[in-house]
Amino acid sequence: MKPTLSILLLFLITSFKTFDAPQIDKEEAKRAFELINKIRMSPKDYSKEFKVSLNNVKPRRALIWNDTLAMVAQQKAMDMATRNYFNHVDPSGYGINYYINKSGYKLNPDWLKNKRANEFESIAAGEETAEVAIKDLIVDKGIPSHGHRTHLLGMDEWNGSLLDIGIGFVRGSEKSKYRTYMSIVIAKHNW
Repeated sequence: MKPTLSILLLFLITSFKTFDAPQIDKEEAKRAFELINKIRMSPKDYSKEFKVSLNNVKPRRALIWNDTLAMVAQQKAMDMATRNYFNHVDPSGYGINYYINKSGYKLNPDWLKNKRANEFESIAAGEETAEVAIKDLIVDKGIPSHGHRTHLLGMDEWNGSLLDIGIGFVRGSEKSKYRTYMSIVIAKHNW
């Protein structure tokens, strides 16, 4: 083969490189699940590491992994990576409550009246690992209500009553805006 033809073929192969598809990373989701439960059971132990006071956060029991919620969370994280958005409401106008209920994990009909509703999800994007994303959500920098922290650690009566968890962690493709996307769904069966 002539050198110029080899160079031309190499150029064509690299020029038309296909983009990798986003990939679900179940190991990262598992690490996030384990970390959330450790923090929930002993929040004050993480104050120094996270550089935020968790001394007044009441310890909570460990959450229970739920395969249905994990599937919903994986699909949401994959959708964000594939359609290049980062929001609790997808580009079609649906929030996580709709998808949880559609999966067969039944919610109270009151939580389905607004198709954009989200009472059960925290999301993160751009962090290399799920553990870093969990830390960022608990620190909740720039979020005056500390809504993610409240959700993940069950800091109020509502969030403290939620028992089941599913997490989806997706590594984006070259087309994705962020390197990673994570959805954490914490809910309660049979309202």
